[in-house]
Amino acid sequence: MSDVAVREATAADVPRIAALIAMGNAAKPMTAEEAEAEGRLPVYAEAFARVAASEANRLFVAEKDGRVVGTYQLTVLPGIAERGRTRGKIESVHVDPTLRGTGVGAEMMRHALDRARQAGIGLIELSSNKSRTDAHRFYERLGFAKSHEGFKMVLD
Repeated sequence: MSDVAVREATAADVPRIAALIAMGNAAKPMTAEEAEAEGRLPVYAEAFARVAASEANRLFVAEKDGRVVGTYQLTVLPGIAERGRTRGKIESVHVDPTLRGTGVGAEMMRHALDRARQAGIGLIELSSNKSRTDAHRFYERLGFAKSHEGFKMVLD
């Protein structure tokens, strides 16, 4: 049995979630101290409120020894393609850098896939920064395939 528990995030988790994301930013990773300060910015509480208000989105955290050590977001995407198959997107997967390779990410992905199935999702997708080769190997070991090339555009 794993010593990692995955649960739905609360507003109290937001500073730690934001810090984990900041530490895992492939373009500009922050130290733990910088990330903790970043996580206290009000924009993250505002963003959490929008996610929490959305029926299509759920934000989760992984806890180990009472401390939030990982996070991910699951989004349900109804659509017309593939005879109306509901898709899911796993987004913003982050694990405390000091705990990568210890099973936290695997436990979160098991949880994400279970939740996706419960939500009627028939196809799950995720994206990962091209520079995160260790993460790519991790996702491939879990059975994810590099089937598409992704594109992004910042609008603000």
